[in-house]
Amino acid sequence: MPSSAERPVVAVVIPCFRVSRQILAVLAGLGPVCDRIYVVDDACPEHTGRLVEAECRDARVSVLYHERNQGVGAAVLTGYRAALAGGAEVIVKLDGDGQMDPALIPALVAPIVAGLADYTKGNRFFDLDGLEAMPRLRLLGNTALSFITKFSSGYWDLFDPTNGFTAIHGAVAARLPYSRIARDFFFESDLLFRLNIMSAVVLDIPMRARYGEESSELAPLKILPGFVVRHGANFVKRLFYSYLLRNFSMASVQLLLGIPLVAFGVAFGALQWVAAERAGISASAGTVMVAALPIILGFQFLLFFLSYDMQNVPRIPYHRRLGGVRTAGAGAFAPHDPPGDEARQTARRAASPKRP
Repeated sequence: MPSSAERPVVAVVIPCFRVSRQILAVLAGLGPVCDRIYVVDDACPEHTGRLVEAECRDARVSVLYHERNQGVGAAVLTGYRAALAGGAEVIVKLDGDGQMDPALIPALVAPIVAGLADYTKGNRFFDLDGLEAMPRLRLLGNTALSFITKFSSGYWDLFDPTNGFTAIHGAVAARLPYSRIARDFFFESDLLFRLNIMSAVVLDIPMRARYGEESSELAPLKILPGFVVRHGANFVKRLFYSYLLRNFSMASVQLLLGIPLVAFGVAFGALQWVAAERAGISASAGTVMVAALPIILGFQFLLFFLSYDMQNVPRIPYHRRLGGVRTAGAGAFAPHDPPGDEARQTARRAASPKRP
């Protein structure tokens, strides 16, 4: 575990697209806890990257460019790669539009340094008073997406999945399947799915969003239908990976029994109902029971499975199981001591800016 004198190297990744009015203020707000800053210009029509190079005098800042717009996810992954190559041990991602308070970075980093989590993210829904500042349509869309993401990602204890204020352990970031992660606005949701497949521990950190003159490129209600389809695909893949391919438990049996029983009951009942309507007769009690009993039993099996899945959230951080793995150019920083009160206090000291 790094001491306060040898705190982890913290890098910040800022994807930029049409944030030229806010980016300089965001960079000015990044305190000494941040060792390296990577501004990723995703073919920004406002030339945000050039603006940073011309106006920012912070030696920690490096500007990266995409020749064509690839999406916020692609910009973040480009920043992750650069941060790992530069020796980052913890990588923070925040947006360049000023909605995220850089003062919260130590709170995001601390659980990772303490060995309590592999990935942390902001949650604007912890403080109900703070929700008053969120536009109503955005609040409704984020709430709907949060519930859908619980099914697809398997992190039933998380909320606000589209929140882009995040931090990740370098050893975990180095093992992400970069070629398969979504490049667009589905990035944060898809990343949670990938982290669950890795059995990574993810924690929510309370935060307040700041809304000013910035305009969000994300319209939750507009993208919701497409997100539902992609979440459905991730849900099916997660069930296959977690309950059939890598593990087989009683929950797997309940899933395998529940789905065909419900499907048979619904299909048989529908066919018999159509046949009875055409013949102008009522279905017999025996026919009704043959249709209803599989549905009831299958539904019970699926409820038992859902209860198990809700409790099956990863608890042991992935990076702790790697045995002190080093990131590219970085020292070992995976703690081996139990994450008790002493570890939490050490994390707070390590994440706090050092005073002269």
